[in-house]
Amino acid sequence: MHLGAHVVQFTVPAGPAGIADELARVGAAADAAGLTDLSVMDHWFQMETMYPAEEPMLEGYSTLAFLAAHSERVRLGLLVTGVTYRHPGLLAKIVATLDVLSKGRAQLGIGAAWYEREHRGLGVPFPPTAERFERLEEAIEICLQMWDPEANGAYQGRHYQLAETLCVPGPLTRPHPPILIGGSGERKTLRLVARYADACNLFGAAPAEVEHKLDVLRRHCEEEGRDIDEIRVTVLGRTPARVADLDAFAEEMAALAKLGVDTVIVTPPGDRPAAWIDEVGAPAVARLAAL
Repeated sequence: MHLGAHVVQFTVPAGPAGIADELARVGAAADAAGLTDLSVMDHWFQMETMYPAEEPMLEGYSTLAFLAAHSERVRLGLLVTGVTYRHPGLLAKIVATLDVLSKGRAQLGIGAAWYEREHRGLGVPFPPTAERFERLEEAIEICLQMWDPEANGAYQGRHYQLAETLCVPGPLTRPHPPILIGGSGERKTLRLVARYADACNLFGAAPAEVEHKLDVLRRHCEEEGRDIDEIRVTVLGRTPARVADLDAFAEEMAALAKLGVDTVIVTPPGDRPAAWIDEVGAPAVARLAAL
């Protein structure tokens, strides 16, 4: 099993002027510790379900570009891109650019979006849930078409129309950057995972719940003619606060590894994420590798 880190807070002791230095340390620490994944959120306001909306929040893809310059090996992506936040043609270009500049380490994490307050706050349309899922599927199709050097023609969908899907330079990763779809909805989200995704991120890390979601995903894969083993399974897990917590953490993760979970993603403390990766993340990588 592998370990990823998801940075969700930017309230560092030095204030906004210290964010860049801390993130530079995070990128270097992620490589040194052997993390496979490094991600940030795709939000404009801090998530009010976790912290006050007024806390610092960085634009996601700008942050990933910065992290690309301060790391060499770790995979970079948003967990996850909200489909409503960028036109899909622009999104495909942004991810291709990240893949080129990171030398093939970009991942497109994407989902249907949900945080209505920041949409209303910044004047971005927030369609109903059903329409957001329709747009999600079209956005994935557009990205796949734009990343195919042999498919530069038009795209005609219900919600998006592109006259030409030209993307030069294309991604270095072939055939394309991996697509991770976030969420656990059984009727729509997991169906899209089976149809398009190279990876999924399941909400909740209770083994019984994960087992059920994987059973649902397996049925969708059978309907789509796919092997579920082609899809990398990731989950958001409980973050061990210190090295002394790693025995219990490894025991929890062992149950998920038996179900086929490849990667657990944890959230380092917001005020000292780089130090946490050095002190706890690195030994956690070693413990998980044995599972």
